[in-house]
Amino acid sequence: MFSTALFSCTLISISTLLVGCSDSNISLEDLEAAAAKLETTPGDDSEAGAAVMEILDVEKPNLKFGFIKLTDCAPLVIAKEKGYFEEEGLNVEIEAQSNWKVLLDRVIDGQLDGAHMLAGQPIGATIGFGTQAHVITAYSLDYNGNGITVSNEIWEQMQENDPALKSDTPPHPIPATSLKPIVDSYKQEGKDFNMGMVFPVSTHNYEIRYWLAAAGIHPGMYTEENIQGTVDADVLLSVTPPPQMPATLEAGTILGYCVGEPWNQQAVVKGIGVPVTTNYDIWKNNPEKVFGVTKEWDEKHPNTHLAVIKALIRAGKWLDATDENGVLVNRQEAAKILSGKDYVGADEDVIDNSMTGTFVFQETDVRPMPDFNVFFKYYASYPHYSDCIWFLTQMRRWGQITEGKPASWYAETAKEIYKPEIYRKAAAMLVAEGKASAEDFPAEDYDGYRAATTEFIDGTRYDAKDPVGYVNGFEIGNKDPESLAKQ
Repeated sequence: MFSTALFSCTLISISTLLVGCSDSNISLEDLEAAAAKLETTPGDDSEAGAAVMEILDVEKPNLKFGFIKLTDCAPLVIAKEKGYFEEEGLNVEIEAQSNWKVLLDRVIDGQLDGAHMLAGQPIGATIGFGTQAHVITAYSLDYNGNGITVSNEIWEQMQENDPALKSDTPPHPIPATSLKPIVDSYKQEGKDFNMGMVFPVSTHNYEIRYWLAAAGIHPGMYTEENIQGTVDADVLLSVTPPPQMPATLEAGTILGYCVGEPWNQQAVVKGIGVPVTTNYDIWKNNPEKVFGVTKEWDEKHPNTHLAVIKALIRAGKWLDATDENGVLVNRQEAAKILSGKDYVGADEDVIDNSMTGTFVFQETDVRPMPDFNVFFKYYASYPHYSDCIWFLTQMRRWGQITEGKPASWYAETAKEIYKPEIYRKAAAMLVAEGKASAEDFPAEDYDGYRAATTEFIDGTRYDAKDPVGYVNGFEIGNKDPESLAKQ
């Protein structure tokens, strides 16, 4: 814990984190005034936090947040159950929603103050795909966490096409190469090959499309006339709510799906399907869910928003806490909490597979995956502009954005939706209160763009500062004039 003098020094040392952050009523001067107050009021460490907290006068203490029954709602649940919301002066109710559309609509119309959202939802809403509303995020809930599962019958056919898959522990990652002959056969016979994803702007939609297209399987294009995204499709992708995925697979309505946990592991437990890859293998440390609110809500409740982000940061840190050997120390408790009927409502033994760093592909193929769920490390909770831009490139690649856009549009749009200035201010307050360290967060000169990476299943290089070049780099998908890259 910080002493009074150290607390004051810490406030000054983190001052650069707050430069340019004007979206809230809390200013750097306010924080420094709190420190000055402590200089004249010696006391124990708890007074440091109290002095900072007393200047954060929340406008709306009673809040209702929505979520879908997936393990990556964990930061919201933990912030409530561990008392982090309460310590910020917030009385938060967390309510499960029936599907992603209902959740988004209820945030937009004000029935919910905010929600656990698909990372693509604030982006899609703000640019007007499907629903038009300015939705923002100042907090990324997690990296990774999804898988692609196929039915037992399809898996057996994939094994016939690739003998390497007949092993009890086949080599990973498993591309869709062995699926392509099956899809081609369905097409030749005039049969639809149906697979499920959770929402048109979900990470799951773009991940399953990426996986299929990397093997030459066309997942379909969106057009102004065809908002189902099935033009030229070899595989027909349809929306299924996450908890319904296993039952829909078992019924034969779909032959595979992309979904978050615990619904891939549930297919293994029920013996109805085989997860063939995770999104960690499709794109290592990819963004998955965010905490979203409307821009209007943020403008009315800036201090409340700050308090929420502070609590979520603490929850993320708790979820990713490890011992000296790097073992996650809180995940079993988290799995137990999440298993409650008011939260995910699946068996603890199903949830704890992935949450504790293990992923079960088959009974014979159980693999350590310590980064399957990442909530805080690698700066996972920071709202990176480059993450937003990746979703925009996929929306353009598949036609949800119907016309080519200049590179500058991608950067400007990301800044309208992702709000790191709010996150930085919340982080600075936590550092000042001794509840986080400066090393927990990106350096003050970080521009919001993660380094370019080739850590995708097909090795394609993603550089968020060249979105047009990235869109044009794929064999399947839209192509834009190179001149847009310079605009």
